[in-house]
Amino acid sequence: MIADAAFAAGQDSVDGVVLLDKPLGLSSNAALQAVRKLFGRVKGGHTGTLDPLASGLLPVCLGAATKFAGGLLEADKTYDAVILLGVATTTGDAEGDPILEASPEGCMARLPQVLEAFTGDVDQVPPMFSAIKHRGRPLYDYARAGQSVERQARRVRVYALELLSTSGAGVSVRVRCSKGTYIRTLAHDIGLRLGCGAHLKALRRTGIGGFKIEQALGLDQLAQLTDAERLGCLRSADVLLSDLPAVVVDRLQAEALLQGRSVAVPAPLGAVRLYAEDGLFLGLGAGGQGLLLPKRMWVRNRPARPVAHADVA
Repeated sequence: MIADAAFAAGQDSVDGVVLLDKPLGLSSNAALQAVRKLFGRVKGGHTGTLDPLASGLLPVCLGAATKFAGGLLEADKTYDAVILLGVATTTGDAEGDPILEASPEGCMARLPQVLEAFTGDVDQVPPMFSAIKHRGRPLYDYARAGQSVERQARRVRVYALELLSTSGAGVSVRVRCSKGTYIRTLAHDIGLRLGCGAHLKALRRTGIGGFKIEQALGLDQLAQLTDAERLGCLRSADVLLSDLPAVVVDRLQAEALLQGRSVAVPAPLGAVRLYAEDGLFLGLGAGGQGLLLPKRMWVRNRPARPVAHADVA
């Protein structure tokens, strides 16, 4: 965690990660702005969009922590979803208009087999109602204008697709998947494979990388805290890089790296977390051929204490 003294120093000292439990009905950007307001309107960004109809884990990076958000954007995700059989929609979720309706009777018996078929590498055609760009405009702009454009299928990976329960035509599943996986598209494609159609009725994100929903706080909870308590909820930016090996350097090497110079330090090949001898997080580096190169460095006069890997397990 960042020391309470940092908050007292002013809003420019607020750097870290807030694990937010985004409520239903709020866009990811609106949730981000609400968090920024609570922390004095520091700069910020979120790591992975959740639709307004979805709730759950939304890590928000504040201040200098935004430099290291890229790792979570690439991380695997876990979702709990409710799929409603019998109706396919234009959007793949409950907001769309019906385009296929059929009785789901008899589909449940084939459901385990169909779910198994969607485990592993899966080719998905991104939905029109998505933020993917076509000629510089997001696809949802075309969709709202009643237009459709050709989209190339993208390969994603579904590591696990677990059937949790069924209730009438509703099917509850848990999905662990790679970045870029559209659960709406997954629900739609499952319905097509079953032959009765389906759409996503509800979605909750429960995990991103090593972070779990149990670690998150809602907006109401954050708003009820004092400034000092709220600051105590911030996680140091190095948790965003917790899957990378750590390298500790001495004082002179740390100064060189912070000045943009490489140093001769044996290090694992590829990206690494950098720490000073006193345990302070320095930033992101890259090791290779006996050299350590700075890639993205933390602001030294606003140090972040390291957080143990167990905190994000």
